[in-house]
Amino acid sequence: MFAKILIANRGEIAVRIIRACKEMGVATVAVFSQADRDALHVSLADESFCIGPAPAGQSYLNQDAILSAALLSGAQAIHPGYGLLSENAAFSRRCAEAGLVFIGPDGDTIERMGDKDRARRTMAQAGLKAIPGSDVLENQEQAAVWAEKIGFPLLVKARSGGGGRGIRLIREKKDLANGVLAASAEAQAAFGDGGVYLEKFLSPAKHVELQMIGDSQGHIICLGERECSMQRKNQKVLEESPCPSVSPQLRQQISQQAIAALSSVGYQGLGTMEFLLSGEDFYFMEMNTRLQVEHPVSEMVTGVDLVKWQIRVAAGQPLDFVQKDVHLRGHAIECRICAEDPRHNFLPSCGMIQLLHVPGGPWVRFDTALYQGYTVPPYYDSMIGKLIVHAPTREEAIRKMQAALCEMVVEGVEHNRELLLDLMAEPSFLDGTYDTGTLTRALDNNGGAF
Repeated sequence: MFAKILIANRGEIAVRIIRACKEMGVATVAVFSQADRDALHVSLADESFCIGPAPAGQSYLNQDAILSAALLSGAQAIHPGYGLLSENAAFSRRCAEAGLVFIGPDGDTIERMGDKDRARRTMAQAGLKAIPGSDVLENQEQAAVWAEKIGFPLLVKARSGGGGRGIRLIREKKDLANGVLAASAEAQAAFGDGGVYLEKFLSPAKHVELQMIGDSQGHIICLGERECSMQRKNQKVLEESPCPSVSPQLRQQISQQAIAALSSVGYQGLGTMEFLLSGEDFYFMEMNTRLQVEHPVSEMVTGVDLVKWQIRVAAGQPLDFVQKDVHLRGHAIECRICAEDPRHNFLPSCGMIQLLHVPGGPWVRFDTALYQGYTVPPYYDSMIGKLIVHAPTREEAIRKMQAALCEMVVEGVEHNRELLLDLMAEPSFLDGTYDTGTLTRALDNNGGAF
């Protein structure tokens, strides 16, 4: 096991990783921007290094600064969390060249599976059905040709990264050129890679993803699925596990196919395979070669600490359980708490947390980097926490989440608690029939606000 790990991230995920490391007896190193000097992850880590100004491009995406901090601290490994450099093949290779372990797949695997275009082709060769789409676009003329082949509506999608960044829905030909430019620019700013491709837009459909993990001995295990269809602008708002639309038979079928597909490429590490469920058909969309924001719901229903196992696998340790040991117990729901105002077109909010009360009770979890007196900066993603609950049944989990949301108090910034409470009472959510367009349709009917 590693003696010391540097966490190349910020916010709640940096706190989550530091806590896992402490429980494993591993020393931690935090990196922070000038805007994050007073952040919780900085005070929780054993050591910390300032790596640049507030903008992520000058700090959390500054590979030279992060590698220098790792080497100066004597860290043996770097955990990238999610977003930022977590799916950057060049950074993974640079870690290896510097004698550091990147806690995630190697650069070749990230290029093959983290690059969404290559992943679709690789998984299609392994037998999974993929959504019709294009190659990575080289110019606008190529985009127009592919769009005619695929047909409208379609999506322009970034080949790198995740979190809904670098995606545009194009309904008509006249919007294609601007959509390609906008998606490419957003992807370049968020992930340092402006490559985009086109994909057929399927609607109605459900966004279902499988949590996977593989070790260096060739063992691949599926830890169930997550339902992630409640989305705004391709950004997930809440997640649950298991998916209420997936039968035990379908779960077994798709998990077996996913295990076989990842085995064919020798996948090692934690990863998520994302699918669209349209009718009875599962279509492979992409793979995230990293830890997911919504990993806690899988932890709740399987009892497996994904962060600890991600670290153990990176250290070369074999998985000590097999597929038949994985049982989904009860139901878990996660709500993303964001500093934004749903009443005013989700305008981001920042400011000092004047009062904070965290919900409690059995099987209630709040992953956050907030504390009373902390100032939420304006430079980063608006998510300030994740509220997760677990109960024996889905109905009980919904009631538990409603109670936890009612109990939660965050004063000093605008946030989306009331929206989440409304979604908990949405009829299509209650019966499990909601799809990726549910929230968008509701917002459109309310003039863009909720």
